[in-house]
Amino acid sequence: MKTPGAKPVAGASERLNEARISQKVIDSFAGTDDPRLRRIMQRLVHHLHAFVSEVELSEEEWRAGIDFLTATGQACDGKVRQEFILLSDVLGVSMLVDAINHRASEAASESTVLGPFYIPGMPERGYGEDMALTAGEPALVQGKVLDCAGQPLPGAVLDVWQTAANGMYSGQDTDQPSANLRGRYRCDAQGRFAIRTLVPVSYPIPTDGPVGRLLEATARHPWRPAHLHFMIAAPGYHQLVTHLFNEEDPYLDSDAVFGVKDSLRVAYRLRSADDPLAAEFGFQGGFHHACHDFVLEPR
Repeated sequence: MKTPGAKPVAGASERLNEARISQKVIDSFAGTDDPRLRRIMQRLVHHLHAFVSEVELSEEEWRAGIDFLTATGQACDGKVRQEFILLSDVLGVSMLVDAINHRASEAASESTVLGPFYIPGMPERGYGEDMALTAGEPALVQGKVLDCAGQPLPGAVLDVWQTAANGMYSGQDTDQPSANLRGRYRCDAQGRFAIRTLVPVSYPIPTDGPVGRLLEATARHPWRPAHLHFMIAAPGYHQLVTHLFNEEDPYLDSDAVFGVKDSLRVAYRLRSADDPLAAEFGFQGGFHHACHDFVLEPR
């Protein structure tokens, strides 16, 4: 129905409808010199605009999204807390990027997400040295770092980190010593490593920020299954970032960041104080023992 007295609008057929708006934005990046950047930006606009059109985003929802992203940035502290990585994790983007970028051979160990709590520059530790500076269930983790032909990689470096028994990482928990449950181990001449530590525990990802509020609003739990982080490097081989997960953890099938892979599950078996390993590695009582070999792919 026409408004009384209204006049026809010149060039009405040229109005910017939804499709024309999207195409104009895509075309605006056509002059980008870097072909990879041009492709990324044009496809980003294509899919982002398609999403907005598909769900018919309201102005209130658009504003809520802007506020959410603003709060996510404000929650990052430039040190340990990286809320955008956390957001990427819970949306499964981190694992998807990891899968795309680490299409390794069947022989190589599987990778998983780095996570937001890695801290570089942790202490060099000797074979079998204890990296636990807080209390918990004592554990020994042993294995080898090998190449795809099964040959040992002497001197391979394993950067290792995990939470304390309270489910928090050093740096995240300011009451912990900064090097607690962190360290850099080197394989011996046979490619073997030995790490004294604590049995990892399940823990919730931080829920005191916008990502936590998102999980609550969408009825998702924040728990990660118990795991030990590894970043493993050897000259001439691709770096491996991965976890070892406790095989009996209740959250293995519902990891909040989708990081579990079946090949990365290990058992922590209880050993007694009279086990030969207790004397070799200085345990005064019973401890848990886990074994796993890692395989690196050549560059």
